[in-house]
Amino acid sequence: MHGYCFVYTLPGNMKHLIISADVIEKLREKHGVSKREVEQCFENLCGLYVEDDREDNRTDPVTLAFVAPTNQGRLLKVCFMFIDGNVHIKTAFEADPADIAYYDKHGK
Repeated sequence: MHGYCFVYTLPGNMKHLIISADVIEKLREKHGVSKREVEQCFENLCGLYVEDDREDNRTDPVTLAFVAPTNQGRLLKVCFMFIDGNVHIKTAFEADPADIAYYDKHGK
């Protein structure tokens, strides 16, 4: 599976959702998250993207994140970067109480 990525067309100003094979494997193996759950989080988003500006997590372009539910109500934190109008997924995992509180304060 290495060397492949999945590309999805998204509505609005985003061209595609891109998830590399390595990230898909990490989502599945480490976090138990499927590609479809990541898609559902984008579809179910009710709020803004927040920038991860912690010194150890700074990237160029910036890493953005949000917390949203899957269609089954599972709250995930999704982290990604915009590159040339495309959304590149870095990770997604079950949001912990600190993630939820931070997003409720800064992203809604």
